[in-house]
Amino acid sequence: MTPDHSEGDVDTLLIGIDACSRGILEPLFEEGRVPTIQSIWEGEPSGTLESQIPPWTASAWPSLYTGTNPGKHGVFDFLTYDGYDWGVANASSVDEHSLWELLDHHDKRSVVVNVPMTYPPSEIDGAVIPGFTAPENPPSHPEGILEEVREAIGEYTVYPTPGGEADAFEEYVDSVSMRSDAFLYLAERFEPDFGFVQFQVTDTVFHQYGYQEELVTEIYEAVDREVERILEETDPNVALLVSDHGLGKYEGSEFRLNTFLRGHGYVETTRSAAGMPSWQTVREQSLRKGEETTEREPTLLERGVASAANFGVTTRKIGRTLERVGLNDLAKRHAPAGIVKASDEQVDFAASAAYMRSRVETGVRINLEGRDPEGVVSPEEYEDVRDELIGLLSGVRAPDGERVFEDVARVEEYFEGPNVDRAVDVMTVPNDWNYFLSAQLRDELFASPAEPWNHKLDGVVMAAGPGIETGDGDEEISGAHLLDIAPTVLSALGVPRSDRMDGEPLGLVPPSDEMTYPEREAGTRTTTADGDVEGRLSDLGYLE
Repeated sequence: MTPDHSEGDVDTLLIGIDACSRGILEPLFEEGRVPTIQSIWEGEPSGTLESQIPPWTASAWPSLYTGTNPGKHGVFDFLTYDGYDWGVANASSVDEHSLWELLDHHDKRSVVVNVPMTYPPSEIDGAVIPGFTAPENPPSHPEGILEEVREAIGEYTVYPTPGGEADAFEEYVDSVSMRSDAFLYLAERFEPDFGFVQFQVTDTVFHQYGYQEELVTEIYEAVDREVERILEETDPNVALLVSDHGLGKYEGSEFRLNTFLRGHGYVETTRSAAGMPSWQTVREQSLRKGEETTEREPTLLERGVASAANFGVTTRKIGRTLERVGLNDLAKRHAPAGIVKASDEQVDFAASAAYMRSRVETGVRINLEGRDPEGVVSPEEYEDVRDELIGLLSGVRAPDGERVFEDVARVEEYFEGPNVDRAVDVMTVPNDWNYFLSAQLRDELFASPAEPWNHKLDGVVMAAGPGIETGDGDEEISGAHLLDIAPTVLSALGVPRSDRMDGEPLGLVPPSDEMTYPEREAGTRTTTADGDVEGRLSDLGYLE
């Protein structure tokens, strides 16, 4: 039975702030730059929200909005694989019901704006405008709603589209108000029981520009203004502010896992297109601004570089020469992106015994006979190979003598469910997430991290509203995990939570009962076939 709620436009509200963490918020609190978020943090139940392993956007948001681990919902990475073929993952790979689908089952209406991994959108009572990994002009639900939103509020883009460094600040800040403008328009139009709006730019700004204090502060000030506006205009009974993971500075080095595996005889290599993704060849930089996807041929210079590679002249050697004379950064900024990767040696999936497919997967995939199209490791050898890999990788130490991995283990120790076979076979968890794992093949095993800031396990959770039960201190959210958010939202709305969920309701609201829901109907798995999306993911360092 639905509890008696105070009046408001949205009963239960979820605001996602991607990559938010205490380490980012505390300097802003000291300077009084985010007063709304600070007042919630200091005056309401709030604290750390532990993310999943691996703590990456494309997998973590489905874990949050389904309440299930990736072994059940099926998304482990920004990429999805069919044999050795790959594509950008989207909501068609999510095998568990989202919050808004479960609410729809109970005749509850939802409005969902800019949440990653929601394209293609669910057909529910309400509205969905997809976020990250969707194309720039994504099909939304109901049909025509995105065009209606643009007509009502003005410009709306899924991705910030700066024309250059000079106007990046303005474009990033503008993208924040777009989210709340769209969400508030739809909240008024649909009067939903549940609202979910997500701000991605708080993560993107670090991947794109590193920690630039002025830009980070300006972005968070903009988010703070919009959080205040959304709370005031929707007057929710229960509001949760959450992040999918944290963010912090790397203290260790970059470790090239496939280089290590090649050195131990597991990885075979190729320079053909059949190898692992070398994503910066996909698009020219000029096409990463929301334009329609087009086919492209390699430039004459790219073809020349690829030919030169046959004679041992690679862009990596050119790059090292530029680095020695101090021109490497200049070349990276002004050379066509495809040149940088055109001749790289790549992992030959089909010929290798084990490899890292993607650094975001945080582990090693074994090329298993009977599961993978051209598997070279027999089922009888499988466990022995896993033991060998675990032993080898557990002993890896950085140049300073510190262990690179805090854990190397079988994948079943981290995930459970029907989709575990879509994951890696061996998880390689970096020590305190201070090491940047790279799937690229290079001569050296270690280097300075390609990005100085990256994902950490500890995000944040904050709660507000008259429907929140508060006690002494923050015991209501002590030990909160990403998987607890979905059952908490359902409980706040008095809706039974799924008995397949791995999380539990936080002590902020009375827990609802469990029930068995019909399994999510499996549709056709698709990928986001848009080179602009691939280019953006490459620009942000998710795809190497």
